[in-house]
Amino acid sequence: VQLQASGGGLVQAGGSLRLSCAAPGLTIDNYSIGWFRQAPGKEREGVSCISRRTDSTFYADSVKGRFTISIDGAKRTVYLEMNSLKPEDTAVYYCAAHLGHMNHRNWYRRLNYRYWGQGTLVTVSS
Repeated sequence: VQLQASGGGLVQAGGSLRLSCAAPGLTIDNYSIGWFRQAPGKEREGVSCISRRTDSTFYADSVKGRFTISIDGAKRTVYLEMNSLKPEDTAVYYCAAHLGHMNHRNWYRRLNYRYWGQGTLVTVSS
């Protein structure tokens, strides 16, 4: 299973970016797709997750109201729309896939995800 993350870049605080996670070989209805991020010197943390089969979405408290996760089943692509970006959002963002659905207790645990993309760098300047 290959996951291809893209869309990162440099943006000013308050700006927006849209990340994409393409999964061309995935039967996306069977998977939960999560976004994680890792800032320099910090642990990788869960940002958001979507489970299409259960129509569920999850967000870290730090991004609620600013980020929106969505899925295009036909394109086998998951998007992370990021608005009102802050310098503390600066990180490498990864998408990951888990076979099955997720719930609020486990979506953010990176060990639950078997497949990972290569990461895309988001830099937010102040």
